[in-house]
Amino acid sequence: MTDTISFAFLCITSFFTLINPLGTMPVFMSMTADLSVEARNKTAKKASIVSLFTIIAFALTGQLLFNFFGISVNSFRIVGGVIFFIMGMDMLQARLGQVKIKDEEVKKYITDISITPLAIPMICGPGAITNAIVLMEDATSYVKKIILFLSITLIMALTYLILYSSSKLIKLLGQTGINVMMRIMGLIVMVIAVEFFFSGLKPIILSIIHST
Repeated sequence: MTDTISFAFLCITSFFTLINPLGTMPVFMSMTADLSVEARNKTAKKASIVSLFTIIAFALTGQLLFNFFGISVNSFRIVGGVIFFIMGMDMLQARLGQVKIKDEEVKKYITDISITPLAIPMICGPGAITNAIVLMEDATSYVKKIILFLSITLIMALTYLILYSSSKLIKLLGQTGINVMMRIMGLIVMVIAVEFFFSGLKPIILSIIHST
């Protein structure tokens, strides 16, 4: 029971910090500045739904990718740990992930920015995808698998609510509040990164020792 609760807590906290809807919020506001309130809300809804299905798809097909490319879960954990650590460092310094969109391309994307670049890669980035694949491997029971999918759904619903209320939240928190939240989440991401890195490195080192 304790193990299940710990897994649920890990799923919720890791996805929330890696997806970082509070950090995405200012970018979302700037990218949808030319849209009406109704269009902005539709964009937030579509981006959240696309991200939800994308993350679940990678969680379900992760094992197939491992088998096809001959990748081990442990090596994926190590790479995931490195990705998370870099993301955490950026968040700790209150820097948003860099999604390069030229000014002249904004108008081109304005009709469907909900898919690219908002859903992918801003909400559903490499960190969230890696996290879904690794946690799916760790979900050794049906209960844990259900918890994982419920956690993803919960975080995406929360992401939608944050984006939906973005104008009000930015006024409430202010830039300082957003920066503080990003630094706290960055610290949590870095702790998760260390756990992922060493949980992948330890079995590899042990297998090398036993084979010699």
